[in-house]
Amino acid sequence: MFTIALFTDITYLQTAEVQWTNFSSWLIVGALVFGGVALAWSLILAIRWRGARLYALLLVLAWIAGLVNAFQHSRDAWSSVGTTGLILSILSAAFAIAASWLAHGAKWEIAR
Repeated sequence: MFTIALFTDITYLQTAEVQWTNFSSWLIVGALVFGGVALAWSLILAIRWRGARLYALLLVLAWIAGLVNAFQHSRDAWSSVGTTGLILSILSAAFAIAASWLAHGAKWEIAR
């Protein structure tokens, strides 16, 4: 959802249609809700598997960037998506993509 929010931010900057900022806000909140569940699970995994610590760290960074981005997107249309909102969307999407890439390609060993 962070990635789609990034695309809706870019679309808003291209079209200046205010509804795209609403879509971004909704997507960011959805990403925070479901990302929070994934984050909680990754913390449980981090206790058991060594490789999951980096996964949990990336999810924490994505969630924090997304939370700050949600506060940024709560402003009016242009100031919410301007440079700061776009950078926060890029960061949260990049961290989420990196975490999912790591999670789907990982072969984690049990910590002893």
